[in-house]
Amino acid sequence: MSTSTQERLSAQVMGRVQGVGFRHFVRTQAGRRDLAGWVKNESDGSVRVEAEGPRDDLENLLDALRDGPRAAKVQDVSADWQDASGDFEIFEVRH
Repeated sequence: MSTSTQERLSAQVMGRVQGVGFRHFVRTQAGRRDLAGWVKNESDGSVRVEAEGPRDDLENLLDALRDGPRAAKVQDVSADWQDASGDFEIFEVRH
């Protein structure tokens, strides 16, 4: 992945976001946008997302994170933006 036009989104999603298919939902949403990175459950009950790709696609992913899958109840999403590192080739669920 070329980093010249790529950005990195670091997001933390809070609410009822574990045990509701949230990681699979994020992987599917990222795949539709051809993004690279990862998603994982955190010990505090949140879900962490690191994704790289074009800014427009990342903003669309961020909108999807705010909605979440049907069974989720998203209370808050924090997001930080950086330049892409180029460290990721695929989007994966981490455990």
